[in-house]
Amino acid sequence: MKTEDLISLLATGAAPVDRHVVARRFCWALIAGGAGSTLLVSLVFGVRPDLATVAATPVFWFKLALPFFIALGALFATTRLARPAGTPGMAWAAVAWPVVAVWIGAGALLWFAAPDARLPLVMGQTWRVCPFNIALLSVPSFIAVFWALRGLAPTRLRTAGFAGGLLASATATLAYCLHCPEMSAPFWAFWYLLGMAIPAALGAWLGPKLLRW
Repeated sequence: MKTEDLISLLATGAAPVDRHVVARRFCWALIAGGAGSTLLVSLVFGVRPDLATVAATPVFWFKLALPFFIALGALFATTRLARPAGTPGMAWAAVAWPVVAVWIGAGALLWFAAPDARLPLVMGQTWRVCPFNIALLSVPSFIAVFWALRGLAPTRLRTAGFAGGLLASATATLAYCLHCPEMSAPFWAFWYLLGMAIPAALGAWLGPKLLRW
């Protein structure tokens, strides 16, 4: 068989690649996962009764900003890693800066707080359950994000799994803010991040198993 004939045979029936398939899959995944996590919050934990009042305070929006910007960075990383031989590029920097920002803010608050007030600022009232609540709420988003990844062509499976798990947990943390009573940056800087790290680590572990072609 001539080379030209082989090329023609391979090209027969080939359809053009949809350049928007990644965006479309992740759009549906985030809608479904975010809705699932929000529904789970309302059914399992309940929305805090003073939500309308605290939503009028800047602190509440600072609390939302942490998982929101981590989710943006994780989305950037995940969509890049969803492609063959894709690399996260500068996406990890986009994930890191909100973490650094909350650590700086938490450190400043602890520095100026009275010594006997520092531990309560870090521990809050819900430290025993917060990370596990976030991990539980990540389940719908985790399933949706891994569905989006599995339908694409990631090759760095462990890294893609980590980024996908982080995206799922950051999305779930946004939903968890509708319930969580904690309003202290030192609390978020440790317990929120620990909660987000659990699904991210699980995603890194399961990535080679769930995302293999």
